[in-house]
Amino acid sequence: MSTDHSAPSDARMEAPELAAIADSFVSARRQGRALPGFPGTIPYDLVTAYQVQDHAIAQWPDRVVGWKVGFIAPERRDASGDERLLGPIFARQLQMTTGSQSTFEVFEHGFGAVEAEYVLRLDADAPADKTLWTPEEAAAVPSTLFTGMEVASSPLATINQLGPRVVVSDFGNNNGLVMGAEIPGWAERSDASLICTTSIDGRPVGKGGATTLPGGLRAAFAFALSRSARRGRPLKAGDLIATGNATGIHDILPGQQALIEFDGHGSIACVAAAATPKDEGDWRA
Repeated sequence: MSTDHSAPSDARMEAPELAAIADSFVSARRQGRALPGFPGTIPYDLVTAYQVQDHAIAQWPDRVVGWKVGFIAPERRDASGDERLLGPIFARQLQMTTGSQSTFEVFEHGFGAVEAEYVLRLDADAPADKTLWTPEEAAAVPSTLFTGMEVASSPLATINQLGPRVVVSDFGNNNGLVMGAEIPGWAERSDASLICTTSIDGRPVGKGGATTLPGGLRAAFAFALSRSARRGRPLKAGDLIATGNATGIHDILPGQQALIEFDGHGSIACVAAAATPKDEGDWRA
């Protein structure tokens, strides 16, 4: 699994405004409460937003076990040229389905949604010094594919409206990952063979699959490998990559039920609950 990088105290001193943004998001998440607005000045670019995220990761009392990938619309990209973004997935927010209905938390009066996901698990370390990956090179990295559901939730209700720099600042708008069945031999499969549908409270809200992801699974994987290495967090064996929403981003409220059906690969059923305050312990293993 990835090793968290602690934000050094001198970094906080050099950019106290960025640390203060991270402090606000971490505090709201730990207290299970919403924020009335973005807590400070929105970072100028994605590089700065990742600095906020790094501060927050260092404060969060859990270990990173993977990363969610989100797509950035062309009109919202900055000078970095990144077409996607990353957000951390933490150990205590990872669930494995057992065939029964899972429960996940969303921030009441904040943002809450579910996303059907195809999740890759690295089965070998990626080369730490390789910072640019093609989709073809990514597909050659030993890895296993699973079905999944991202819990997209933030204390900030307007997070997606405010754009990718805000999304990156708050853990990529991630509040958990539910993993389902293994999909064997993914590298030999066509993306078109991977199809899924999402329903909320029994009502279909989205249909798609791996082809919904711009460039497909391999492009999302390549981005995760490249950006992680450039951040000084090269991916390692066991790390998980949630490759992006396969049927859309579907709003959900506490008490509502989500069902994601993966054609030929089972389903994931979950019910949303309101986020609750977290204890003050440190959960790192």
